[in-house]
Amino acid sequence: MQALGLEPRLIAAEFVRPYRKNQRIKNDTRDAEAVLTALHAPGMRFVTIKTEDQQQRLAWHRLREGWKAERTALFNRIRGLLTEFGIVVELGAAKIRRKLAELESDAAYPQSIQLMAQSVRAQIGILDQRLAECERQIARQSKSDPAVARLRSRPGIGPLTADAIVATVGNARQFKNGRQFAASLGITPRQHGSGGKTHLGAITRRGDSYLRCLLVQGARCVLQAALRLHKNKPNTLNRLQLWMITLHERVGYHKAAVAIANKHARQVWAMITRGEAYNAEAYKDWEAAHATVRPGDIQEASDYDLSTAALAAASV
Repeated sequence: MQALGLEPRLIAAEFVRPYRKNQRIKNDTRDAEAVLTALHAPGMRFVTIKTEDQQQRLAWHRLREGWKAERTALFNRIRGLLTEFGIVVELGAAKIRRKLAELESDAAYPQSIQLMAQSVRAQIGILDQRLAECERQIARQSKSDPAVARLRSRPGIGPLTADAIVATVGNARQFKNGRQFAASLGITPRQHGSGGKTHLGAITRRGDSYLRCLLVQGARCVLQAALRLHKNKPNTLNRLQLWMITLHERVGYHKAAVAIANKHARQVWAMITRGEAYNAEAYKDWEAAHATVRPGDIQEASDYDLSTAALAAASV
């Protein structure tokens, strides 16, 4: 369509649904009318169209998630089947792997159980190979991408997360600031306000669940590292890690992990839009340049006006 001079636009179904005149009646005619009305509605937000290269890169991530889900389902299935024979296996992939190896080699168990364990182990080995193949391809396709290298300089952002963010987001300037980018991933509190009073609830969990999962997992790793450092070498904690420890003591582990993931998302947005690598000590230069700015003025500044250094520390 773009080759013909046309500009395709994608609208999320949830934005079109309110424009259907009768919510109880749904057909092609009413849907087309609702789409046309939503297209000309003021303030309508459109879904960014991915390039062919982005779709090819994301295909390997989707394939990897499919293999991983299939392997998890196989673990749960064999654990349930073994329970019927009185063989109870604790949760955990490593434990079920050890139990299957034990069942296959122990002649005390019936032959049918041994054959079943052998078959399951063979299938798990095949799935492990498929997962490793996907990870090698993801590493290969992101090896020459400078944007992925910059994102990986941020603790908590690994090769999978960096490649998935670059392939999914594309042009990060489609978001006005880092706050909008974090909100698009569903890691911001749900707001409900009336009469000038705003109440914050649980996170919205909207948007790309895959990216949200990767960011939260990375935030957990960073939080765990900060907690270990706080226990063993508290004097070596940097400013951001001190904020993590304080947040963990105030709101608990899981809420702290989501808050850290939100901060990572906002920092990632700044790193992509400005083409900068992460620098944990850059806040010192920012503070020196804004020594005359009151703390209240810092909170009113937009994310786009702040550099990566500011997002690394000033928002703590």
